[in-house]
Amino acid sequence: MTHSSNSGFNTRAIHAGQVPDPTTGAVIPPIYQTTTFAQDGIGKLRNGYEYGRGTNPTRDALQSQLAALEGGTHAFSFSSGLAAEDSLIRAALRPGDHIVLGNDAYGGTYRLIDRVLSQWGITNSAVDMADLDAVRAAVAGGQTRMVWVETPSNPMMKITDIAAVAEIAHAAGALLVVDNTFASPYLQQPLGFGADVVVHSTTKYIGGHSDASGGAVIVKDAELAEKVGFIQFAVGAVSAPMEAWLTTRGLKTLGVRMDRHSSNAASIARWLTEQEGVERVYYPGLPEHPGHDLAAAQMKSFGGMISVTFTGGEPAARAVAESTKVFTLAESLGGIESLMNYPSAMTHASVKGTDLAVPENLIRLSVGIEDLEDLIGDLEQALAALRG
Repeated sequence: MTHSSNSGFNTRAIHAGQVPDPTTGAVIPPIYQTTTFAQDGIGKLRNGYEYGRGTNPTRDALQSQLAALEGGTHAFSFSSGLAAEDSLIRAALRPGDHIVLGNDAYGGTYRLIDRVLSQWGITNSAVDMADLDAVRAAVAGGQTRMVWVETPSNPMMKITDIAAVAEIAHAAGALLVVDNTFASPYLQQPLGFGADVVVHSTTKYIGGHSDASGGAVIVKDAELAEKVGFIQFAVGAVSAPMEAWLTTRGLKTLGVRMDRHSSNAASIARWLTEQEGVERVYYPGLPEHPGHDLAAAQMKSFGGMISVTFTGGEPAARAVAESTKVFTLAESLGGIESLMNYPSAMTHASVKGTDLAVPENLIRLSVGIEDLEDLIGDLEQALAALRG
């Protein structure tokens, strides 16, 4: 089972890093559920394996998949998306450095940068990434060493021009990092648009089954890869063998899942625009979305995430979030099952009172791969409750 960089996405997803077991010929490589490895002599490691924090064949297989699908040269698998982000920032930055990030960043990312890494001397500015002049102004001054982009963003579904922001970041001597969690590598490959680093919460679409937590960093620069690899080994927030294996399993079906997520979400977004009580639908697949044309140019399709605001304000949003039966009220996203989230009090509670605060009349939908008719029927009965 081989692949090349010219192979199609689904071929690479299924075969990258997936060499049949040399002992038995098992088509699915085994889970190497071990913490340590026998040595053939002092300092004589067998195939480079020594200790689970440093290397593990199951994690290596996943990292090969991730690099192949994002077009990177090196990938690193972590225990969570935030562990991946923390390790990347500490590998690439030093006290006194500055990060420019979007004013619609995931709450956990902002909390990490603003409340944790600020204690280490990292400063930050949040700007509208769609406003290129604002981005240029924010990176001025010589201290900016990293520009952090989410596209689509969480949860306002803003679209950022990756190539344009890469040019601005590089002119200032900064790295461009793109959180590609919402799009997944099937829909968008930021390294091809000039990004230096891609990060993921692999818990979401990459794993796809809500049963394995993880995060990833993918790079295409050997020097940066060496720094990230050192932090991964030194700090040790690596993905465990079972989580890595489950993520590899999920990643193999990413393409077919994303096609269904995207088609279901597109239909639901159009349906929602016609419903009484809906103030606005945030979905880049809608022609009226301000980032629609850019998303169409950067993405294969528009993904499975939708945000919705309601004319009835916070009470209406909370009522809908607590009234669905097929959509499950829960944190997270990107699984095969549909989830409903109220960001203001859930995923983005940490940014309340800041410029990144989420509207209180907004809910976020992670549209799963169930039958479309059942999903619309569920939303219909939840919206009907608003009308009495």
